Amino acid sequence: MRLPGWFRTPDDGTNTGWHHYGGRNFGPGACSIDLWPDVREIPAADRTPTPFKFADGTPADVYSSVKPSVINLHHQWMKEYGIDGVFLQRFVVSTKDPRHAKAQDLVLETTRTAARDHGREWVLMYDLSGIKPGETQLLINDWKRLVDICHFADAKENPAYLRHRGKPLVALWGLGFSDRAPMLDEWKQLIEFFKNDPRYGNVSLMLGVPAYWRTLTRDSIADPELHNLIAKADVVSPWTIGRYNNPKNAASHFEKTASGDVAWCKERNLDYLPVAFPGFSWHNLQKGRGKEAPVNAIPRLGGEFIWSQFAQTKKLGLRMQYVAMFDELDEGTAIFKTRQDPPVGESPFATEPGVAEDHYLWLTGQAGKMLRGELPGDGTAMPVRAK
Repeated sequence: MRLPGWFRTPDDGTNTGWHHYGGRNFGPGACSIDLWPDVREIPAADRTPTPFKFADGTPADVYSSVKPSVINLHHQWMKEYGIDGVFLQRFVVSTKDPRHAKAQDLVLETTRTAARDHGREWVLMYDLSGIKPGETQLLINDWKRLVDICHFADAKENPAYLRHRGKPLVALWGLGFSDRAPMLDEWKQLIEFFKNDPRYGNVSLMLGVPAYWRTLTRDSIADPELHNLIAKADVVSPWTIGRYNNPKNAASHFEKTASGDVAWCKERNLDYLPVAFPGFSWHNLQKGRGKEAPVNAIPRLGGEFIWSQFAQTKKLGLRMQYVAMFDELDEGTAIFKTRQDPPVGESPFATEPGVAEDHYLWLTGQAGKMLRGELPGDGTAMPVRAK
């Protein structure tokens, strides 16, 4: 599961304002989130009031991802619902701005501690979005600095850091997408650095790639050299958010595309990590960009949509699932607790009346049990929660 951890508030000490909430004037009509977080379990002192109000007139609070109480609560939820751990997203471009770099370091350090304390695992995921040709050295420099501080390879010092094939796992997300500059030579240097550098390398490597990486079509660059780079990794994870919008289309994608992906990976001794997402909604985010988008563009269907993807993963004989995302409010893919009675007013929010705030946490935990063979049946039908 991916944990962006990117929400900031004006009172959190990072000097980054309403980061990922809606900009300087965050309020009704100036908002970039489509789900409203459920902050009732966060200590009152660590919540941030907003101009939004609930139907009864009470103020609506949000949270900052840099607050230790927030990160600890989120890991507590993972433990409670049986979710194994997270990929902590770290944007390379943000390392150029001291404010954002410091905030990312705070989130990383607290995640490192919270995962250990709650018996969860975590992986550092570098997001390459926004970097330009010639800037991959930023990533290498940042990784070297973090290794010198955190010593990821030391299992005693970092018992919660996930190891894959006996080595610490590092994820690089964003290689091969057609909407960004192809940087094949620099990607190759990155992969070789992480795999072979005598001091900072010798890790297992996961690559986040386009959904159609194998056919080199649609969202992928068309250069076959991409296949040579992917073959050097240990885990391949295609990004399928928005590539299908209902259970029928999800099944078709798995049958026509993912099954071939799995075969390609098996031939090269690579592990395959499919992505599942609960739904999609970015009405408010797109409105801020001057564009139109419906609320609940990809309906959640009470969990039937994401469960259909879990079932397809099981059908392919796989035992790993990447869930996107834990706390993504901007695009409506969050699986953590959100309000079904969000603030009222000019900015609309996606809801599912009658669905429990923790439904997707519970469902994700059930998916883990299903993939491990701990639930009866073939996993096709979504489990029903006892009342």
